[in-house]
Amino acid sequence: METRKLIDELAAEVITELERLNYAYNTLCGLRASFKRICAFARDRNVQFFSEDFGKEYLKEKYGCTIDYYLDTFPKKAEQAIRSVRLLGDYQLHGVVIRRIKKRKGYMKPPQFEKALTAYEKECESNDYSLRGMRTRLQRLFFFVDYLSLRKVMGFSEITPEIISDYVISICPNHEKSIASILTTLRVFLRFLYLHGYIKEDLSLSMPKQTKYRYPAVPSTWEPDEVKRMLGAIDRASPVGKRDYAILLLVAKLGIRAGDIKALKLSDLNWTSKTITITQEKTKVEVTYPILHDVGWALIDYLQHARPVCDTPYIFVRLNAPFEAFGENANLHNIITKYTRLAGITVPLGKRHGLHSLRHSLASTLLEQGASLAVISEILGHVDSKSTSVYLHTDMKGLMSCALDPEEVMLHD
Repeated sequence: METRKLIDELAAEVITELERLNYAYNTLCGLRASFKRICAFARDRNVQFFSEDFGKEYLKEKYGCTIDYYLDTFPKKAEQAIRSVRLLGDYQLHGVVIRRIKKRKGYMKPPQFEKALTAYEKECESNDYSLRGMRTRLQRLFFFVDYLSLRKVMGFSEITPEIISDYVISICPNHEKSIASILTTLRVFLRFLYLHGYIKEDLSLSMPKQTKYRYPAVPSTWEPDEVKRMLGAIDRASPVGKRDYAILLLVAKLGIRAGDIKALKLSDLNWTSKTITITQEKTKVEVTYPILHDVGWALIDYLQHARPVCDTPYIFVRLNAPFEAFGENANLHNIITKYTRLAGITVPLGKRHGLHSLRHSLASTLLEQGASLAVISEILGHVDSKSTSVYLHTDMKGLMSCALDPEEVMLHD
């Protein structure tokens, strides 16, 4: 495979490959026009060969994109141009079209990889990985497998350190945290292939490691007044409002994860002892929560006046027929987004505002009230209190009390 091609030849080859991959007619028309603009830009500057620097120059001059266009926000009109540059760069480097976004139900494993992939899935299941964890782990792995297929690799035994290096280069535009997760997934899988005889060399040793230490982000939290405003925006006279109010209270007051709320069953409620006992989906640990006064009445109101008659054992169900539990992949994000908007709460750019942020707010409130990390860890269902320690960064009053007075230090020097 040639590493350098004339830009117009490279663009023509990319279009041919996209046609082979059955890309939509309108998509092909748009990319052809975009490639023509790039080629014209190259001719004006007497550039014959495509390079990453040329692509960055084109985007910066024509669309005002920064060098790190894949990390920074960019104009909407530049989306097609960025995609075109990435297609040219990927094809020149790898000889394949790398499809970074795939939303396919029922992934079809390439025949040459099916046996090993199926065996790996079974091992993951035997290790009791959560369904959500398995899904993301396998999705990352399928991206790699698709890359191998496009490179005409006919078996895992044909993988080389050079192919691994090329793939790592292809994922560089991802976020640092995503890159770390992908590398970890591939390292574990390659180790599995070696231990089970699918490859003769332990290629997991060829996977690069990130040496840069990443500080965990400070969790996004809500002010108590914002939580009250959001709850107050719910129409509790409607069935949907009764259901959503109960769900949001379970998160805001008890810190229950969204996945556990979806899995909550009628049998988990003990009205005699006023407790909710569940086995957490993420940790597999049994946890008991108190049914607080307002939480209890919200649940009763929903169960008596809003929940439709249905056969499912789950407490929270869809309110449109067929009446059944929420889907496996539902994260309930739309619920909190809906009432945030109704309450007129503005969410700053970059701040997370999903249901999980209400758990963060509960932890921060408890910390400000003097609760220990051990207690907060137990309430949130953390197996390790290290997971809870990140909330120390959100206790601004506590941090301020730890600050030193420079003048006082100088006096005692």
